[in-house]
Amino acid sequence: MVSRFRKIIQAGWGILTNGYAAGFLPGGPTLYSGPLKHFCVPGMNCYSCPGALGACPIGAVQAILDGRHRGFPFYVLGYLAMAGLLAGRFICGWLCLFGLIQELLYRIPTPKIRVPDRADRILRYLKYVVLAVLVIGIPLVYRTELGLGVPAFCKYLCPVGTLEGGIPMAILQDSLRATLGALFRWKVFLLILCVLASVFIHRPFCKYICPLGALYSLFQKVSLVRMNVDTGVCIDCGACGEACPMNVVPCREPNSPECIRCGECTEVCPVKALSFRPAGKRKNCKEEMSG
Repeated sequence: MVSRFRKIIQAGWGILTNGYAAGFLPGGPTLYSGPLKHFCVPGMNCYSCPGALGACPIGAVQAILDGRHRGFPFYVLGYLAMAGLLAGRFICGWLCLFGLIQELLYRIPTPKIRVPDRADRILRYLKYVVLAVLVIGIPLVYRTELGLGVPAFCKYLCPVGTLEGGIPMAILQDSLRATLGALFRWKVFLLILCVLASVFIHRPFCKYICPLGALYSLFQKVSLVRMNVDTGVCIDCGACGEACPMNVVPCREPNSPECIRCGECTEVCPVKALSFRPAGKRKNCKEEMSG
């Protein structure tokens, strides 16, 4: 029930934030440029998608850092900090269209791959490297002859931009197709790898690459929306860990930086020991009985 409701929310949010229908009409406006484009959406959503009504926060950070004057992205980082403090990676689980696309690909009936625990733990750190190097480091430090930085993540890696922006724009604009070269082919190759990986591994981009997930994970343990374990009820059966698509054991680490708050664990817990709650300690059963 939670899974179905969550996917409806994900799809609805994706449609809402990419609702500029005129951008998809042949010969029509290519990109929405109204006032909403000055505001960031909380999840990964390409600014260059023909239907995008808002800006991608990762793209916005790079756009400020790679400018001529190396401005500090106070607004964007403040916005991301506010979103992280409010919900943590709940945003990844409920408001990310690319996350939904990966989940739907994973539902294709094929043998699934479980990444070995040791390799999985190491690969999890990759998204922090992507955040530090491609999103912040290169745009901030490197400058071209024209004095501009390079939005390295968006330019060289982001499969979201290729899927939501690059491919639709190439389909809609004949003149653009004629200018596509090796860089676009590289981005399409990376997108294909991501799509294929998503068929066999649950949300591989979210687990190992996404810099926005890395940023939100920093707020996971202090966010307003948290996971609560009623230790007086929990029987440590391991069912929540088996059900978790992000390879977390919620009853032992309910606010892991890797948890996307999908709610799958709350559905399978036989004693209903897991629940979402606002910040602030809640008594467990033993404490309530003794209190």
